[in-house]
Amino acid sequence: MLIETLGAARDLGRLKEIAGVLIRHGLGDTVRRLGLADRLARAGHALQWEHAADLARIEPPVQVRLAMEELGPAFVKLGQILAGRADLFGPEWIAEFGKLHSHVPPLPLDALRPQLREDLGGEPEAIFARFDPEPLAGASIAQVHRAQLKDGTEVIVKIRRPGIREVIEADLRLLGRLAALAEAEWPALKPYRPQLLVREFARSLRRELDLAAECRHAERIGVNMAPLGFIVIPRVHWAHTGERINVQDFIGGVPGDDLARLTPQAGFDRTLLAQRGAQAVLKMIVQDGFFHADPHPGNVFYLDGNRVAFIDFGMVGRLSERRREELLNLLLGLVERNPQAVADVLLDWTGDDHGVNLSQLETEIETFVDQYHGAPLAELNLGQMLADVTAILREHHLGLPSDLALLIKAFISLEGMGRGLDPGFHMTTEALPLLRQVVRARYRPKVIAARAWQTLRRSLAVAEQLPHDLSRLLRNARRGRVHVGIELAHLKRVGDQIDRAANRLTMALVIAALIIGSSIVMTVKGGPTLFGLPAFGFLGFSAAAVGALWLVRAMWRSGRDSDEDAGG
Repeated sequence: MLIETLGAARDLGRLKEIAGVLIRHGLGDTVRRLGLADRLARAGHALQWEHAADLARIEPPVQVRLAMEELGPAFVKLGQILAGRADLFGPEWIAEFGKLHSHVPPLPLDALRPQLREDLGGEPEAIFARFDPEPLAGASIAQVHRAQLKDGTEVIVKIRRPGIREVIEADLRLLGRLAALAEAEWPALKPYRPQLLVREFARSLRRELDLAAECRHAERIGVNMAPLGFIVIPRVHWAHTGERINVQDFIGGVPGDDLARLTPQAGFDRTLLAQRGAQAVLKMIVQDGFFHADPHPGNVFYLDGNRVAFIDFGMVGRLSERRREELLNLLLGLVERNPQAVADVLLDWTGDDHGVNLSQLETEIETFVDQYHGAPLAELNLGQMLADVTAILREHHLGLPSDLALLIKAFISLEGMGRGLDPGFHMTTEALPLLRQVVRARYRPKVIAARAWQTLRRSLAVAEQLPHDLSRLLRNARRGRVHVGIELAHLKRVGDQIDRAANRLTMALVIAALIIGSSIVMTVKGGPTLFGLPAFGFLGFSAAAVGALWLVRAMWRSGRDSDEDAGG
């Protein structure tokens, strides 16, 4: 049944509209293969096929882009996000997705008044000293008006379009079901995980609908940027800010796409601006793990004193500490031309390597990075290198996690902006000092000690949980809920590896126990001593040190054996 497969009857009208747009733009075959035509017909909704071939001669990327533009905000936003997925789409698709813009005429102020009165608690002319009825800018989700607070502060008022949440929620429901249907009909799409892609997109778009969340993002980044001094983030006026409206300081500098005004006569140093913009975004990504995910020229302004202002924090990226560690290793590997480091990180990122020739993939990555060996640092285009590496992953049908795809898109945009300001700008020159600074900080004794303590706590937690896990495993086995799959190829080698891993894990637990027990013994007064220390505590620490050396040697030899096996 259509309603069971594609949602409630309330969405059928929109589904028919989507199918009609796809047909008009030459994508009728997609409609047929998904079974939409037959299912809509059974539900009493006939489609018009007379114009199905009108745009059939246009290239598929153009067809899809035109269809997305007509389908509205959710589809346009999806296309804009896909423009950053060079790991999934080829250059011709990325170029078309990059052209997506919402051509939505602004609403007249009278259409916004009921919502404004509800959110502001009065007429905008009464709340503000001045409120411009003509919008300053407009988009599919919100439009912006200039205003002035009672204290004379110039501000912008961003207003969400009335009813837009309901429209987008309906489209997100349909997108989710269409992704499931596409994945079922086209098994070749499974490596690209369309359902996961749509779920992540839905979370991102719902956050963007919350205009108060955008302000929280701005304030968080503002705090992080404060030490730099030359980065400006608009101040939020929370008294007038909520989910459907936000009020921030007006930024009146030179827009990022008006480079002709950045002249020495006007007091601007374009080389310095490029360096400062790069330093800011690199700090967001590498140090803070919370970054502006869409730093295109429309969201950047240049101010007097060679300051840089960022606006519009609706789309942000987040990186966990582990991700930042991996990113650091990747960037250092690219900058220092270490192909093995790059290959290791990318193989960890792709995760699902089922059906992939890992040896061939690793060789391609190493060959790609190795071609830059000996090249001057200033000649490396870091953004292009990242784009080329993701292209290699795409050829092997491997996709990156969404947070990393967003990051790489921001990186490439940033380098393009830097070169627009200064043709001699090189991201590697700006990145390397910060990367090395972060590496030095990572190996400070205090940080190492904290990391070792966390590792010990996790090991003890695993050891404590082990009896419970074994009990649950046996209980499930008695109930017939345990399924065992055996792959005979290389079984002996796998068994040996498991045996060695178990031995090392056991030794690690013994070492942890010795350290904890010896620490307790050291605090107990009395008893025999050795070198002025409690004898049993000293012997315990000594045994732990010997065990740790054995463990390090075993891991090192295991790594060498793996390399030899791979080489053989």
